[in-house]
Amino acid sequence: MSHVESSRHYVAIVDDDAAIRNSLSRALRMEDYDVELFADGLSALKSVQLRAPDAIILDLQLPDIDGLEVCRRIRRGGDATPILMLTARDAVNDRVEGLDVGADDYLVKPFDLAELLARLRALLRRRATPTGDEAVLRFEDLTLSVGTREVMRGERRIELTKIEFELLELFLQHPRQVLTREQILDLVWGYNFDSGTNSLAVYIGYLRRKLEEGNEARLIQTVRGVGYALRSS
Repeated sequence: MSHVESSRHYVAIVDDDAAIRNSLSRALRMEDYDVELFADGLSALKSVQLRAPDAIILDLQLPDIDGLEVCRRIRRGGDATPILMLTARDAVNDRVEGLDVGADDYLVKPFDLAELLARLRALLRRRATPTGDEAVLRFEDLTLSVGTREVMRGERRIELTKIEFELLELFLQHPRQVLTREQILDLVWGYNFDSGTNSLAVYIGYLRRKLEEGNEARLIQTVRGVGYALRSS
């Protein structure tokens, strides 16, 4: 990693395990990050309101409110700060739940420090390259406004989670193009985050249900053995 990429990025580390907090703090400071440590969720939430971090490393298990609730409250306030969630649990449902409340990424303990740093860099790169806020993407009767984050299917408004929105935005940026599973994971999450699991298929299912809730035709098609494409059947 270059010095320019990481220089003085402020990262909040929220974990009740002092050994993990201290280990991450040493590693991130060596990479020239500005770091602040929190042992519980409520103190982290108060601090985030006073000084917005560039990224948050957030443990799922905390002594007061859990990481899911911390993430939920941050997103409820409209804060899009990248969140990397840590957990000792490895079940797909736990991963999906964390991402569904607004986490950007997910790492299972014990983790490799080099991988955590790579994922953190990916999150910060994505934050630094926003899409034009005035863009409105359209396909058939589906529209997505990048700036207002409004999604419409005809006259019906659709509420999407952060990950669902980014998935749909990706498909609308590449209409009729077949996107491989690896391409989608790389472009939405920044790398192949769930190798060997079906988390992507779960999210595609969530998105399809919302897009087809009014009995509309399916637009996200499965290309068997390859990936997915936004196109009419």
